[in-house]
Amino acid sequence: MTFSSAFSASASAFSALVPYGWDDAWAEAFAPYDTEGLVAGRVVRVDRGQCDVVTADGLLRADTAFVTPHDPLRVVCTGDWVAVEPTGNPRYVRTYLPRRTAFVRSTSSKRSEGQILAANVDHAVVAVSLAVELDLGRIERFLALAWESGAQPVVVLTKADLVPDATTLSYLVQDVETAAPGVQVLPVSSQLGDGLDVLAAILCGGTSVLLGQSGAGKSTLANALLGEDVMDVQATRDMDGKGRHTTTTRNLLALPGGGVLIDTPGLRGVGLWDAETGVSQVFSEIEKLAGECRFQDCAHVAEPGCAVLAAVDDGVLPERRLESYRKLLRENQRIVAKTDARVRAELRREWKLRGAQGRAAMEAKRGRWA
Repeated sequence: MTFSSAFSASASAFSALVPYGWDDAWAEAFAPYDTEGLVAGRVVRVDRGQCDVVTADGLLRADTAFVTPHDPLRVVCTGDWVAVEPTGNPRYVRTYLPRRTAFVRSTSSKRSEGQILAANVDHAVVAVSLAVELDLGRIERFLALAWESGAQPVVVLTKADLVPDATTLSYLVQDVETAAPGVQVLPVSSQLGDGLDVLAAILCGGTSVLLGQSGAGKSTLANALLGEDVMDVQATRDMDGKGRHTTTTRNLLALPGGGVLIDTPGLRGVGLWDAETGVSQVFSEIEKLAGECRFQDCAHVAEPGCAVLAAVDDGVLPERRLESYRKLLRENQRIVAKTDARVRAELRREWKLRGAQGRAAMEAKRGRWA
């Protein structure tokens, strides 16, 4: 058999994986494991040390014990491309291929750990329910993590059919657009089908992860995109629009129009995890204004010649946006400081400097009062 015919045979063997995102770059990354007789596949679900992997020959169950490092960000995750042993009971995932992107959040534990929610994602779909009052700060959190992951965010405003009129809907979209510069904001109704064709066209070109709080309508949206009731749906509470976790694991599903979708459980906590770049992207207009400040290290608090504060005073920049920006930067600094001694030292110096400035200001006031 010639090299070209052998390559064609290998490409044909992997053709069943193309709908799940397989391409020439993944084939090249997998080539060393192919020579070892391992099987290529994509993780569609992880559950208690085992995972379901879709391969060219169908779905198989594999154990992840072989890839269980101390670093929680390096465990096998939904969306990973893996090399699996073809035989054995159980079969084992030998390794996963280098990730192109990874969506990571901070866990609620006190151990300063990150949790990887999905890997190799092209679009991060943030689902926000219009059945309750918009929480723009939470949307900004999701977007910071989405930008940091390397994926392109999309905000989907679900349950648009519950908004009383088109004018109100337009205002709501504008509010979210203000909090999401550079991000497409799309109102949809899974019940009526409004906006679903546009969303499907966006998602058909790669892998998408569906994110949002419980009750945001993620499972209903996933079913609408899939064209069948694959995900269970539960009612939300009337008083606050919150729901129970319909989805309890992260599942990767092939969309009928192309592309794959990773549905995730509702996220009650959206903690940042080393997301400075993502925060800067979410608040790009503030970052741009900061370049016009008189001082390069301007903290945008009370410094003279601060272009950011001037924009707030002029009504160009909403004060809520600046407060949210400060809050997310502080939170991200705290997270990074827990694992980075240099950052901790810088924060301590900053706190001491601000403390000294505060004491000096008080002494000056006392001098004037005396």
